[in-house]
Amino acid sequence: MKTARELGLIPEGRLEPGPGNAITDVAGVAVGHRSLRGEGLFTGVTAIVAHPGDLFRVKPRAAVEVVNGFGKSAGLMQVAELGTIETPILLTNTFGVAACTEALIRRAIAANPAIGRKTSTVNALVCECNDGSINDIQALGVTPADAEAALDAARPGPVEQGAVGAGSGMTAFGFKAGIGTASRLMRIGKRDFMLGTLVLANFGAAGDLVLPDGRRPDPRVPASPERGSVIVVMATDLPLGDRQLQRVARRGGAGLARLGAFWGHGSGDVVLCFTTADPVEHDPAAPVAMQQRLSDSYIDIAFRAAAETTQEAVLNALCAAPATPARSGRIYPALTDWLKESSAA
Repeated sequence: MKTARELGLIPEGRLEPGPGNAITDVAGVAVGHRSLRGEGLFTGVTAIVAHPGDLFRVKPRAAVEVVNGFGKSAGLMQVAELGTIETPILLTNTFGVAACTEALIRRAIAANPAIGRKTSTVNALVCECNDGSINDIQALGVTPADAEAALDAARPGPVEQGAVGAGSGMTAFGFKAGIGTASRLMRIGKRDFMLGTLVLANFGAAGDLVLPDGRRPDPRVPASPERGSVIVVMATDLPLGDRQLQRVARRGGAGLARLGAFWGHGSGDVVLCFTTADPVEHDPAAPVAMQQRLSDSYIDIAFRAAAETTQEAVLNALCAAPATPARSGRIYPALTDWLKESSAA
């Protein structure tokens, strides 16, 4: 499947994408998927690993922005309070949160047997969307072993997009959607930095989607209330404080709004942003640590990158996903099919 950029949906004049136009353009970040099929299951798990080391011992700085809090994610409260993450980030369906949480806790304990005994407990970070229109969510199909498989599959480099991993059963704006990613190069002074975004797109009312050229694709499905969700995960190597990370995360909402989203009552819209710069040691060698931090006078380029990558990542999720039948028998169409029909008209 072609990306939104390959289909000509991304206009000129924006920031330059990274070499892979993916969250993995941020050095050290890896992504893996586990997809489940059969016996009513059309779901999975997607893992985002911030760096290849021990995340509990070397914690990336992070922040969370809850755009609309209709959701059942795990671990967000501690991220908001302490400004760090200490496990990989797992994405899954709403009823898969417990299984993924267990997998993260067990993996952290295996690497650090002192967890919960001689040192603190671990904050497992799992975010979710409801894929019940396509997947039999009541089957509780996601297991800790599936979460482990996604973690084991995590690699740097190209990221598979569309109906894969956690995105298997997700829809957006009446079309089939799922996982999407994009990145932007940020030149600040004489240095280059990267910001990459990965989305789990499962939001937007049918008929509300607005393409960058102003067209409004029609999925030809009955109108319904906006009851989906979207998880946006941003990674950067820019040295940012936790307050700045939250400000960058907040701009993910601008990318969603560009697409026509209005963050409906029943939509769980969450943005996580972490930086690989200046991580926090679990056992610091000294009571005071130095931290690099971008001057706020230069932060607008990160705001722009956050909005642009969020918008493009959602479009990539839509463009990469094929038409898929719902459990009700209706078809969630592919955006690419609409684009072909539109260009032929």
